[in-house]
Amino acid sequence: MSEVIKMTKEGLKNLEEELKYLVTVRRKEIAENIKQARDYGDLSENSEYDEAKNEQAVVEARIQQLEATLKNVQVIDVQENTKIVNVGSKVKVLFKDENEEEVFEIVGSNEADPDNNKISYESPVGKALMGAKAGKTVKVETPSGLIEVKVLKII
Repeated sequence: MSEVIKMTKEGLKNLEEELKYLVTVRRKEIAENIKQARDYGDLSENSEYDEAKNEQAVVEARIQQLEATLKNVQVIDVQENTKIVNVGSKVKVLFKDENEEEVFEIVGSNEADPDNNKISYESPVGKALMGAKAGKTVKVETPSGLIEVKVLKII
């Protein structure tokens, strides 16, 4: 049995769109590139052909990965639940050691984008915040040591 992959509706939509693009657009583009490269002649010394075939392998591997992921997705919808932190929650927290406030969205690991404050529920901070209520302080083991994070508000 495969592991369930939790994600938001937005994350699911993004994966489905990527899969559709790869299957309907990229496959055709790569097939055309292979066809053109074949027309150049001797395949044993044809770098365009080798490059197109390598690109095809990468795209096909990504398609397989997306299909496998989509078979195991569990969409989490917590828009109504602002009492506890879950996948899909936006959380305003206070990092006590630095006295710094931040807002994070807790997302599935496939959606994580720390630069845009989207952290995975499997990350150290995400894992510690899961199930917490507003007002609770959690301890997080990070590579630089133990930190305390207080949940100020679940948005």
